Amino acid sequence: MAVQLNHTIVHARDNRESAEFFAELLGLEITSEWGPFIAVELSNTVTLDFATIPAESITPQHYAFLVSEEEFDAAYAKITERGLAHWADPHQKRPGEINRNDGGKGVYFLDPSEHAMELITVPYGGLPQA
Repeated sequence: MAVQLNHTIVHARDNRESAEFFAELLGLEITSEWGPFIAVELSNTVTLDFATIPAESITPQHYAFLVSEEEFDAAYAKITERGLAHWADPHQKRPGEINRNDGGKGVYFLDPSEHAMELITVPYGGLPQA
């Protein structure tokens, strides 16, 4: 069997708030709830399992998602409609902008637990040449 990422646990101040924020922003569904976890499944079957832990125990992480142009535009519209702070760069030097790196679109923003989220439409280095 080839090695595949199956799931990862995302620490959150409130697992429901974070799972719903993420799912609604990207047009996804909460797929299961068990124990302390609320899962959101991505199109490649990887799940993000949101778990509530004390806020002082959360170490902010970076999560980057490759999305289509249409998914990006829909999510970016929600980001701007909600007045969410966002940046074109990970160092937060270009507020309120998107980037056009590698011939696509990209944006950085924070989730409710202050994890750094990134949406990109083209992988780093550009699309593979056919």
